[in-house]
Amino acid sequence: MTSLLLFEQLLNGLQLGMTLFLMAAGLTLVFGVMGLINLAHGSLYMIGAFCCAWVTNTTGSFLLGLLAGFFGAAIAGAIIEIIVIRRLYNRDHLDQVLATFALILIFSEGTSWIFGASPLYLNVPKWLSGSIPLWDGGSYPMYRLLIIVIGLIIAYALYLLITKTRLGMRIRAGQFDREMIAALGVDIRTIYTLVFALGAALAGLAGSLVGALRSVEVGMGEPVLILALVVIVIGGIGSIKGALIGAILVGFVDTLGRVFLPSLLGFFIDDVSSLATLSASLSSILVYVLMAIILAIRPQGLFPANA
Repeated sequence: MTSLLLFEQLLNGLQLGMTLFLMAAGLTLVFGVMGLINLAHGSLYMIGAFCCAWVTNTTGSFLLGLLAGFFGAAIAGAIIEIIVIRRLYNRDHLDQVLATFALILIFSEGTSWIFGASPLYLNVPKWLSGSIPLWDGGSYPMYRLLIIVIGLIIAYALYLLITKTRLGMRIRAGQFDREMIAALGVDIRTIYTLVFALGAALAGLAGSLVGALRSVEVGMGEPVLILALVVIVIGGIGSIKGALIGAILVGFVDTLGRVFLPSLLGFFIDDVSSLATLSASLSSILVYVLMAIILAIRPQGLFPANA
């Protein structure tokens, strides 16, 4: 059973990692290409979840809900970029932080006004509610496996987009010398809008997928945003490969730490209440310890975009 438990938790860690990758990929693209600190990225995650939940509950189709979450967040992202973000590119990071923090408050209050303060509930569709059998009588939820598969497909699609297409070439050029490609006649504003909308869409997709595992509520994006920031710092700012590897590392460390750390500490602590308190505290900081160790060894992250 120990090997089965370990395998199940590795899958859980991979599932968390794929969710964080969808968040971190858009965030690292926006920061790497535009040099923009976007604290409102978590709000786009929330918008995707609410769009998915509302459309699914209205139409009864989870697939339509996923599409609504993806495109709803993309449209919201494009509108934000045109109206607000476009005015922040030449401002310092403090202005960007303050402006995008204001967007968090606006989106939180707006979502409460439209959908109400009570959480929405999004059920896993029946055709995905089953489990995949494992050895020793174990099983693993099919829906969590779907999240892993979608994450891997998105990672490969982003790789092809960035490395094999003309748009990807322009995105990479804009990341290193935006003035030069603007001088060559490339519409840098349109590229920025597309990149921001793509990042928003990925965040919305992540929110839509996670919404079926937990309640959809106002403020659900901020805790995930913090982990996504840890991921891009570990992986290297502006790097899709770094976001993928960093997300998987964070997913494994967070999941395995929460499951196995209490048992490990149990060899040294007999008091149950103290053990539970200490385990919860240490488990919550493991990913930050990982970040500190990696930054001490590689200050630019594991796979910096400019390496």
